[in-house]
Amino acid sequence: MHRSDDQDVLDLIRSLMSFQVTLILTGVNIPGLGLLREAKWDPRRRQWKMPPLETTRVHGLEVTQTERRFEMVELGTFGYSTDQQMQDFLDHLQGIEEHLRLHKGGPGMLTEGSMPGYLYRRCQGVVGILARLIADGAQEAMDSGRELLNENLLDEIVIGREDRDDEDPLQPQAALKPGGGPKPGKRRNSAFDDQGPEAAAG
Repeated sequence: MHRSDDQDVLDLIRSLMSFQVTLILTGVNIPGLGLLREAKWDPRRRQWKMPPLETTRVHGLEVTQTERRFEMVELGTFGYSTDQQMQDFLDHLQGIEEHLRLHKGGPGMLTEGSMPGYLYRRCQGVVGILARLIADGAQEAMDSGRELLNENLLDEIVIGREDRDDEDPLQPQAALKPGGGPKPGKRRNSAFDDQGPEAAAG
């Protein structure tokens, strides 16, 4: 928060408070980044100076007046050891499934059989890794003409180093795989071929 651009972002966030609407803003490590902490310009040093933190604490972290105007909701990773945790993960998968537009896909593609357990093992409950795996898998399904996500196809997708404990799961890095990349020939129009539910019903 020592740059002018950072403070401009803070000013924008504060201006949102005057809207008569509910805004849901998402990010990673918001308390640690100090995004909601106001700094003051020090003309002598020609830099932004962070003020001392106040004594009020939320979740063990000291917060400023600006931070207290927001309700922080911490979202962790999905669990998979109880029936409720499994159901929550399945509900999330179903939400993804309903928005996938693969020609051979459909209900149950991500939520039935061994697929939920497979996906959980691949992402360990981290939403960012799951989203990247599904996105890269869907692209491969379109490029290859298979138009379906299954374990065999997803086995070809490598997301960062999923077996490394020292990797940051929130910053997955795509790894190239042999034979990867677009397939030759005519590519599927992935942006404009979805006519929507009304066309499908007609």
